[in-house]
Amino acid sequence: MALQQIFNVLFREKPAMMLVELKNAKTEIYASSLAKKIDCTYSHVVKILQEMENNKLIKFDKQGRLKLLTLTKKGHDVAENIERIKNLL
Repeated sequence: MALQQIFNVLFREKPAMMLVELKNAKTEIYASSLAKKIDCTYSHVVKILQEMENNKLIKFDKQGRLKLLTLTKKGHDVAENIERIKNLL
């Protein structure tokens, strides 16, 4: 069931865009800046990021009061494949 849930999370537009944005980020990225980049509310982004963290796609690295977002190896691979599919279309 958990596999189906994360599949449903990733194959919606905003979560897929989030992973691709994280993969292609040139600077440090935080939930608030990610929300602005994909035109989404902060609370929605945080909810999706928590699901991604539970499935080991991203990590939160706490820096003071801020949480820096980084992709795990698994998250990078998923983002790369989503981007590849997007480019094929």
